[in-house]
Amino acid sequence: MRVAVCQLNARDDRAENLRVARGLLERAAAGGADLAVLPEYVDYLGRAEGAPKPEPIDGEFATFFADAARELGIWVHAGSFHEIGPDAEHTYNTTLVFDRQGGLAGTYRKIHLYDVEIPGRVSYHESATVAPGTGTTLLPVDEAMVGLSICYDLRFPELYRQLAIDGATVLVVPAAFMLHTGRDHWEPLLRARAIENQCYVLAAGQVGNHDPDRTCFGRSMVVDPWGTVVALAPDVVGVTFADLDFARLAEIRATLPSLANRRL
Repeated sequence: MRVAVCQLNARDDRAENLRVARGLLERAAAGGADLAVLPEYVDYLGRAEGAPKPEPIDGEFATFFADAARELGIWVHAGSFHEIGPDAEHTYNTTLVFDRQGGLAGTYRKIHLYDVEIPGRVSYHESATVAPGTGTTLLPVDEAMVGLSICYDLRFPELYRQLAIDGATVLVVPAAFMLHTGRDHWEPLLRARAIENQCYVLAAGQVGNHDPDRTCFGRSMVVDPWGTVVALAPDVVGVTFADLDFARLAEIRATLPSLANRRL
């Protein structure tokens, strides 16, 4: 199974962001990808006052990526977007996955919200405007069983362990990981989630500067179940490919059966 992690620099022009995303999906399809993964907030990453209105899961955002999946004949993981939330003050941070025919195959709402206060560096309270999701999502994508997550979820290993127990072989992490934490934590956390759950991890990130005063780390990558980084994006907008070997995954799980040996 061939996968593509798509890295981009979404800003405050939604139409341009979507145009770039479509181009990356076209490159992924041309490169033989079965599944292409886009980053968190693929359609807009800019000032709050300019953000697009939240949409339902069958709105314009969904239609755009459903059409791309159908026209290109690939599975599309559409990063995430602002879905209409439970009340007027809150949206959901939501992932949609579309099959090769453009059908909606899976939906996931981010569970863990980025509420961080680092004096002099970061003051960000995602929960002020975003409501948490309440459930995990696991879906079949060709021969893979794919577990969904979003960005800050990466710091909560219990989510990924539950997905692995439920049968995941691939874990997906669309992100807009901040530079100051990403340079120290992004790769170690991704590799840890791969090793402890004996899964492939596909991580697609935003990269570069965004308004207001936000810089994302990028370094989109694919990690194998041994914890080896098998594909790593350079620090530019682009597409990075990897081939997933499920026979190798089965061999790792058989020779080092840590999932089978767990007691809790």
